[in-house]
Amino acid sequence: MKTMRIKSLVLTFLLLAFSIITILPFLWMLASSFKTNAEISALSQHFLPQNPTWENYENALSKMAFLRYFLNSLSYAFVLSVITIYTSAIAGFVLCKYEFRGRQMVFGMVIATMMVPGVVTIIPRYSMMQYLGWLNQFQALIIPSLFTAFGIFLMRQSCTAVPDEILEAARIDGANEFYIFHRIVIPMLRNTVASMAIFQFLWAWEDYLWPYLMIRSESKQLLSIALNMFSGRYSTDYAGLFAATSIAIIPVVICYLIFQKQFIQGIASSAVKG
Repeated sequence: MKTMRIKSLVLTFLLLAFSIITILPFLWMLASSFKTNAEISALSQHFLPQNPTWENYENALSKMAFLRYFLNSLSYAFVLSVITIYTSAIAGFVLCKYEFRGRQMVFGMVIATMMVPGVVTIIPRYSMMQYLGWLNQFQALIIPSLFTAFGIFLMRQSCTAVPDEILEAARIDGANEFYIFHRIVIPMLRNTVASMAIFQFLWAWEDYLWPYLMIRSESKQLLSIALNMFSGRYSTDYAGLFAATSIAIIPVVICYLIFQKQFIQGIASSAVKG
């Protein structure tokens, strides 16, 4: 019993230490958003601002069309997350529950794409978007990301926990495949859907390189690209950048807080081997 208590205390201490290490940069960013540039650049650093000011947030909102960029990123991340979750769920369900020739080969090809670095496909995708005339269009951001190998893998693993007996009973009762998928399978995958929602929303929200290449118009620009406006040729407005970034992480934090419980359960359920 004493040994178990010692192990529990050690584990708790390690988890607490890792948590502090993880959250400290975010706390430093939040505290620095209330500092002046002179204080941020000073040799003698303090965690808390010596002369707190809201001017950084005012400058962040006035220096650029922050709200417009914020709404562009929010719309892009939301739409892409919904579409990707839906397509990944369908593909994962088919690859898990339907028997057809070449199923394992198709799944193997999907998994193999996870090994290919994203930068390798940038030039071919850019050429395709240019040929289709989709440069500076939002479909150039969404269409190439309709399917994600990680999402398909996650959904397929979770579908192994869906009993075949329930699906067969629904078919016997006359339910078609779309009804089975939307009314039976999706509700049983809600934890995995929540996990996928957090991952996909985070990836879309912080996406930089592809939107930077595709979007040319300032009115359609995303927040991740617009934050570069705080970096000048000879200097950087770090105080304004910290303030803008502090606002930019709010949607991600809210998304995680809403789906936190389902996220943990979904990651655990996805570990089931098929």
